[in-house]
Amino acid sequence: MGCCGVAHAGASLEVCFNYGCASAVPVILDDDRLATAGEVLHGASDAVTERTAIARAVGMLHRLAGEQTPIVADRAGNFLDNGVDGRMDCIDHSTNTTRFLELMAARGWLRFHRVLPPARRALLIFQHFSAAIEELDVPLAEAPVSPPVAIPDYVATMLALCDCSEVLAEIAPAEHAQTLLRQAEPGARFVVDSWFVDHGEPAVVLPLAEWLNGEGPNVQ
Repeated sequence: MGCCGVAHAGASLEVCFNYGCASAVPVILDDDRLATAGEVLHGASDAVTERTAIARAVGMLHRLAGEQTPIVADRAGNFLDNGVDGRMDCIDHSTNTTRFLELMAARGWLRFHRVLPPARRALLIFQHFSAAIEELDVPLAEAPVSPPVAIPDYVATMLALCDCSEVLAEIAPAEHAQTLLRQAEPGARFVVDSWFVDHGEPAVVLPLAEWLNGEGPNVQ
């Protein structure tokens, strides 16, 4: 039983490593072990604290996956573990961390963010990838849910007889509200970069704009 009250029979996903996802191993994360990460996320009270919780949970899930794969040997950057089986470059990290984030989202553990495709930055001749998230303007738990629209009995007949905009106005407000919600401006975006840290440590979370400008720990 997870922290959110929904039962799951564990989680199965693929973890890749050895640079560029050259190797991949399926792992199964059982519910009892996953529950600890879920509790960390469940304790977040807003977007800021959820990002801190996400960083911790990503490290925890990497440690769980390291019990079944050689990624336990991974170290920050690319040079400290060069040639070691289980090493991960930014492609491996961005792929695996995105999968971990999608697992969190699927279980309802992310209330203030949604998962984005991996981000890419290019500085001179170097490229770097990272998992990414977007802050929600309205937390999922608080997002307005439109009630079922009750369509008056006479509407079908009136629509058959005329093209009356005032008739449609009686059933449009709820749909219009949902359209406005879908068209909302995107929220602040962040990277969740586990390449910067040793295996199992909390990932580094940075505003996407800062990361694109080269911000982050000085590792190679």
